[in-house]
Amino acid sequence: MANVSPAVPDTHPPVKPRGWYRRNEIALTPWLFLLPGVLFFAVYVIVPIFQSFYISLWEWNGLGDLHETGEYVGLANYERLLGGDRKFEVSFWNNIRWLVLYLLAIPAGLFIALFLNQTVTGIRLYKSLFFFPFVLSQVVVGLVFSWFYLPREGLLNAILGVFGAGGLNILGDPDLATYGIIAAGLWPQTAYCMILYLTGLNAVDPEQVEAARLDGAKGWRMLWYVILPQLKPATFIAFVVTIIGALRSFDLISVMTNGGPFGSTRVLSFYMFEEALSEFGFRMGYGSAIAVVLFLLMLIFITYFLWSMWREEKAARR
Repeated sequence: MANVSPAVPDTHPPVKPRGWYRRNEIALTPWLFLLPGVLFFAVYVIVPIFQSFYISLWEWNGLGDLHETGEYVGLANYERLLGGDRKFEVSFWNNIRWLVLYLLAIPAGLFIALFLNQTVTGIRLYKSLFFFPFVLSQVVVGLVFSWFYLPREGLLNAILGVFGAGGLNILGDPDLATYGIIAAGLWPQTAYCMILYLTGLNAVDPEQVEAARLDGAKGWRMLWYVILPQLKPATFIAFVVTIIGALRSFDLISVMTNGGPFGSTRVLSFYMFEEALSEFGFRMGYGSAIAVVLFLLMLIFITYFLWSMWREEKAARR
């Protein structure tokens, strides 16, 4: 009879099944890092947006508890906005002017960035001079341009006088004041777009540029077909930031004209402040309705650019 060796006992400890977190660790870890930022964003951005929607349905002066001192009026605040409020109409169309003209900062910033991306003598000095407006406070920018536009002592009228042109009181003219403030806002906004494009130009693939040169591309063709497609992320950020800056143009107006002359330079953000928080207002419900309109206007533009970028990326993957 053959000898049968005894079975060797298994000395390895039993493998414990991994827990749910261990099985999903790779997928969950990024969300754990994002969680604090998401919570702050929800508490300080998302929740106030819904609060503004809710308060806009009430007539409330902001004092005391909303449900005790306020009166529920439904959509009456919106009916008043759209039913012939002249101040709202002026503010709305001024915001449209801001949106259209403020977008000039994007091509201006691009061309300045293309110039500063060259290797020429003194380029660091030029970069510093163009970057300087970006670090200035909007209040300082407003004061500088207010002095620049002074009807008698201002530098603008001194320059016009050299060419024999008459003096202009830009901030005192209801037809020109809004455009004067927009010009003041374009100064730092162009510098910001320039910085975005300078960062984007550093990431442009030099091999694609060299291949395009070998194919005979240069000048505008090089810019349009080779450089700009690689600058789409910078362009998107520039559009979003410029649109937001145009729609929240409160500080420059407050410093330069305080909404005047005759209310001609009001925008929605300034009108919202006047209605909700100024000494002549304290109509929190009406101010919240203006804020909701401003938010929806901003949302429409940003959603359009997001959808456009998503459509282009989807078409590029095919």
